[in-house]
Amino acid sequence: MNYGEYIRSELLLLIPVLNIVGAVLKKSRLPDRWIPLLLGGLGILLSAVRVLSTTSVRTAQETAGAVFTAVTQGILLAGASVYVHQLYVQSQKKT
Repeated sequence: MNYGEYIRSELLLLIPVLNIVGAVLKKSRLPDRWIPLLLGGLGILLSAVRVLSTTSVRTAQETAGAVFTAVTQGILLAGASVYVHQLYVQSQKKT
């Protein structure tokens, strides 16, 4: 999978950030089932900050486009972070 086709290049830096946040959450008392959801929310929030800081939003259509971009990018970033984590976990298993 070529993430460059789906995730904006300026947001790729958020994958390791979300991975680190996920590792911190994993060590907390938070149940594992909540970690992907929280990473998704954080990914959307951070994507929204980036999108809104670089996009001129004057009309309802531009607002809808910015929100759509932030949500889809945030979900993709969280998914990529979980995917990277699982690649690491599975590579450490001895068969």
